[in-house]
Amino acid sequence: MTGAKLVLMRHGQSLGNEANLFTGWNDLDLSANGHEEARRAGRLMRHHGFRFDAAHSSMLKRTIHTLHHCLDELDQSWLPEYRSWRLNERHYGALQGLNKDDTIARYGREQVQQWRRSFDVTPPAVKPDSPRHPGNDPRYASIPRCDLPCAESLAMTMKRVLPYWQDTLLPALRQGRSLLVVTHGTVMRALISHLDGLSPEETQTLEIPTGTPLVYEMDDTGNPEQSHYLEPSDIILGDTPPPF
Repeated sequence: MTGAKLVLMRHGQSLGNEANLFTGWNDLDLSANGHEEARRAGRLMRHHGFRFDAAHSSMLKRTIHTLHHCLDELDQSWLPEYRSWRLNERHYGALQGLNKDDTIARYGREQVQQWRRSFDVTPPAVKPDSPRHPGNDPRYASIPRCDLPCAESLAMTMKRVLPYWQDTLLPALRQGRSLLVVTHGTVMRALISHLDGLSPEETQTLEIPTGTPLVYEMDDTGNPEQSHYLEPSDIILGDTPPPF
């Protein structure tokens, strides 16, 4: 039972990316460019003949809308979809919604860089009674409040993401099922770090492009054999993708 593929993809450019914000769990949509990035990624996967058995996303609209664009372009909108808070972006705590340049001006570049990219430094937390705490958002009502973050480091995000890999994604891959997972930059760092056996130092320097599929070819035990990004091609950037 071989040939399963895992495609990981960061959502298309969001309004938060466009405005240079700490977005985190703030539920901002895609920018106009992000919508096109998502459609282009779907056309690219269709051009290469990708067929999936299931699709996964976070509970934030920028991944859900990216996924739907991809499935529309793939002509696979009928696929079962699964959403999980464990695939949400890193929670940036009290930084969420702030402009990154303004935050640098207030706290200094070194401090902000530590909050953004160090492995185990946590940004300032939101208060449990804050409207910005996920425990006060109805979409997370079924999740124990003690599991929901007030702020996360990269290490904490990895700890939150890996149970979804172990309990949901890996068993499906071991059954030979190919999966499309649309998520966020920090979540992709966590998954890539685990799959590729990276050190904390290597993990925190990973740069993850928006709207670009990362393909893992899996063996029958669910271990990666090779991986590569699908690079855009002039052949498939037009409005009419070639048929399967």
